[in-house]
Amino acid sequence: SQLVAENPTIKAVDINPVLVTAEQIMVLDARIELHDTAVAPENLPRLAIRPYPKQYSEEWVTKSGIAVNIRPIRPEDEPLLVEFHKTLSDHSVYLRYFQMLNLDQRTAHERLMRMCFIDYDREMALVAERRNPQTGDPQIIAVGRLTKIPNSQEAEFATLVSDNYHGQGLGTKMLNRLIEIGHAEQIGQIMAYTLPENRSMKYLFEREGFAFSREDGMIKAVLPLPLPPVSPETPEAISSPPQT
Repeated sequence: SQLVAENPTIKAVDINPVLVTAEQIMVLDARIELHDTAVAPENLPRLAIRPYPKQYSEEWVTKSGIAVNIRPIRPEDEPLLVEFHKTLSDHSVYLRYFQMLNLDQRTAHERLMRMCFIDYDREMALVAERRNPQTGDPQIIAVGRLTKIPNSQEAEFATLVSDNYHGQGLGTKMLNRLIEIGHAEQIGQIMAYTLPENRSMKYLFEREGFAFSREDGMIKAVLPLPLPPVSPETPEAISSPPQT
């Protein structure tokens, strides 16, 4: 599947026969069929499921010099998220979810499975991952999410940073990176909700140009993302519809 995702000119892959024994699996023959060279790139079949968007991965350094990898979330991140939630204070949980959720609720398998196994066409979740300096094991220290609102050009932003890494610029970085991704994904507007007492998020949104309104006791922050004009002189703009 990775081979086909990275090479859209592949029409079919035939792996036959395959010899299976108790010790190994051996491919005895394989054949790859390509689309005709006359087929224009924009007319090649699109994948039914969007592949992992590795183009949104980025290396970054925090204010204190910690190297992190900011990348889209993966299904296998569930154990790392369990450990991440153990680093959150009750105050951080309340500011993020607007209610108290205990650790068992936040780390329930069904819940984390939905958070990790996502459709990248419908939402984009980023994690900030660092290596434990003692063990070398990966650690998630922040999560940011941009969820598209159905039947609209709007998406909702949310982020959560480990208490051990507050003040490192992670919240700002997550927001800025997801704004960039919003532009790339042709999202027209980003919105977010926050509690009135969450001064750090209000300051972050204000600094990035969000407009504020009150809604059901919450603060709603909105940032329009002007879509780039489509030039009639650019063939790619005509032939390649946006992925939404």
